Amino acid sequence: MENKNLGKEPNEGENSEFKPPRIPGGLIFYAVIIVLIIILSYTVLRTNNTTKRENLSDLYEYINDESYDVESVIINGNTVQLTYTDAKYNDKLTITRKIPMVSVDRLLEKLEEEKQAGHIEYYDYTEPVDISTIVNIIICIGSCVLVFLIFKSIAKQSKDNNSVFSFGNNRAKLTKPNQMKIRFTDVAGCDEEKEELAEVVDFLKNPAKYHELGAKIPKGVILYGAAGTGKTLLAKAVAGEAGVPFFYISGSDFVEMLVGVGSSRVRSLFADAKKASPSVVFIDEIDAVGRKRGAGLGGGNDEREQTLNQILVEMDGFNDNTNVIVIAATNRVDILDPALLRAGRFDRKVMVMPPDANGREAVLKIHARGKKFTDEVDFHELALSTVGFTGADLENLLNESALLAARRNKKKITPLEVNDAMFRVMMGPEKTSKKLTDKSKKLTAYHEAGHAIVLRALSETEKVDRVTIIPAGSAGGFTAYKPKEDYDFQTKKMLLTSIKVSLGGRAAEEIFLGEISTGAMSDLQHCNRVATNMIKRFGLSDKFPNLVFGDDNEEVFIGSSFGQVQSYSDKTAYEIDEEIKNIIDNCYKETLEVLRTKSSTVEGLATRLMDVLKVDGPEFEKIYENNGDLSFLNEKSAASEEVTAVDEGIAEAEAVINSDDNKSESEADSKSEE
Repeated sequence: MENKNLGKEPNEGENSEFKPPRIPGGLIFYAVIIVLIIILSYTVLRTNNTTKRENLSDLYEYINDESYDVESVIINGNTVQLTYTDAKYNDKLTITRKIPMVSVDRLLEKLEEEKQAGHIEYYDYTEPVDISTIVNIIICIGSCVLVFLIFKSIAKQSKDNNSVFSFGNNRAKLTKPNQMKIRFTDVAGCDEEKEELAEVVDFLKNPAKYHELGAKIPKGVILYGAAGTGKTLLAKAVAGEAGVPFFYISGSDFVEMLVGVGSSRVRSLFADAKKASPSVVFIDEIDAVGRKRGAGLGGGNDEREQTLNQILVEMDGFNDNTNVIVIAATNRVDILDPALLRAGRFDRKVMVMPPDANGREAVLKIHARGKKFTDEVDFHELALSTVGFTGADLENLLNESALLAARRNKKKITPLEVNDAMFRVMMGPEKTSKKLTDKSKKLTAYHEAGHAIVLRALSETEKVDRVTIIPAGSAGGFTAYKPKEDYDFQTKKMLLTSIKVSLGGRAAEEIFLGEISTGAMSDLQHCNRVATNMIKRFGLSDKFPNLVFGDDNEEVFIGSSFGQVQSYSDKTAYEIDEEIKNIIDNCYKETLEVLRTKSSTVEGLATRLMDVLKVDGPEFEKIYENNGDLSFLNEKSAASEEVTAVDEGIAEAEAVINSDDNKSESEADSKSEE
């Protein structure tokens, strides 16, 4: 299952228990405030009700007793202050008593009678302040305000998708038209794809033009292709060119642990998109929710399938005047549900291919904006050297070159940093700190020399770019080569040459070292893969001409192709294996012949590699043209020394001339002073 527990997907095979959603800190704060208010009010009321009170009989004794001359009685609430004069001691005293509130009226009646009788000179009564009533009023008002704040906080959190109450809300990120700065000019290497999407942009700008003619714009456009080819960038460019709101959401954001959340989010997303129409809804990685229904051992994922059903319903439910375009992106269009790809939903499919040589050059120029390069950097040559690179790879390449230039304290990026960054991206960083023994140096040098010499001798479409025995990534060394031109196909000769070049390393070990090593493991895997594809996929075998075996997509999709039987007999499978062996054996024999013929060149290149560890393309060409003779390197060093000596002599002569000039100027100045 691919359910998610509050944004975190449990690992497959683990016992994941459902955890209740966490309560936000704001609600806990409000709950604590309510509890404190209740405790405070209870304490105040309890204190008020448990105050010790006196009986009226105590006061009546002072009023009725003739030995006490009562002057005044002041009643403040339920507190009675009685002032009297003691006839026995002739002292003026004051006593204070608290009486029950229910007895105040009786006391007032008694005081009025005594005043009229002349027993009391004066009494006063002040209305009581009922603290409990005030506290209750405050609690009621505070509770209402608190409830209002709680609901306001819940509504805000629900709107911001940060609350447990917002599971079913739209999770898409909205980019307003004035915030979208990407245009079609910022996208390169996919001119045909931009032409397909330009119609969508025109519809969003001028929908009436299409409605008047009865034309219906595609409701959905699906972009598919390899990762990093610019599918998301194209969708953003559509929204930027059209100047409409852009809703971005990933397919994994729909499905949650709770049942019905995915379909609720789909409804909320499309409702918001319709309110903001014309708009663009972009669903990235739609294969996370749009896989084939019912596929998989033991049935499918019900929650994901319900979410997919809701997407299908919403896309079919669009009105002609809704002006909402749905764009989706995926790397695996083959596993999407057929109902999702039918006409009326995603009825326009745009394949985004990796850029060709011209496209790569245009992409490099776009990503070179804001970076400082020297004039020696040739983007055309760099584009030819980066076959198979996507737009994301090219952006990473230029960024790595800028980082290398900054690390080396350079003001501009030179071709050296660009080349080092390219090999760094392809192979990984060089492990210059690793200590190489003489034996490993020799083995790696002859191995890589074998690859390079066979490539140079047999290939008509590719040339050596660099040969190195410095470990990089998982490789102990590598031979980098680049095509002379950009090809969209491969001939049988090119495939056989690829096999021979891969076998060149092991053949060189056998000829020049007399033993073979495990360093050719990846080379042999490449040979077997190419030979197998020649027979089973391309029909380029002499024994099985124009025949292919098996499905082009050999990945097993559980539930769809599980238990699939092979489409040919066991005898044919045996003959295919024999044909693969014959192809590799024949290529290996030809590789051995080439290396024996070019043995002196191999020796010279291996010697040079053991000395300097790295040989670039121009130097390799000179070694190959001189049949491994390295004497030109000594001539080159001698010539460089002569140039250095000449430069030093010129510098000394200039210094002498300058000193003479300074001397003559000083003499002239002295004469003028005299």
